[in-house]
Amino acid sequence: MTGLINRLLSHEDAGKLLLRLSVGGLMLFHGIGKLLTGAAGIKGLLASFGLPEFIAYGTFLGEIVAPVFIILGILTRPSALLVAFTMVVAWLMIGINKTFVLDATGAWAIESLVYFFISALALALMGSGKYSVMKNACWR
Repeated sequence: MTGLINRLLSHEDAGKLLLRLSVGGLMLFHGIGKLLTGAAGIKGLLASFGLPEFIAYGTFLGEIVAPVFIILGILTRPSALLVAFTMVVAWLMIGINKTFVLDATGAWAIESLVYFFISALALALMGSGKYSVMKNACWR
């Protein structure tokens, strides 16, 4: 019975596609939200840390461009690393004080940051799989 279940569920490329769609799709919502509201909030946060405001536009790379590439399976590994880096920056800027905190529902206060970080690293290690808009494996 176990062998049958393993054979039925042995679709690594489909699993990679699902992971790409969830990481890229959910991160894209964050990016679209920032695109609609503008970069002023991020610029202010950066200024409060003494960092140049132009860095705020990097958020659009990590939360819009990279997720779209991940969804499509284009340069998946570097795009996933960019998302992971974006999550490290987000943790350092807004999550570091919440690292050992539970939220009102008892969940880890930074669990979404950690989810995106670990999932992006997994994609960077696995790549896009065969379900990609790019035929050439070098571009996946």
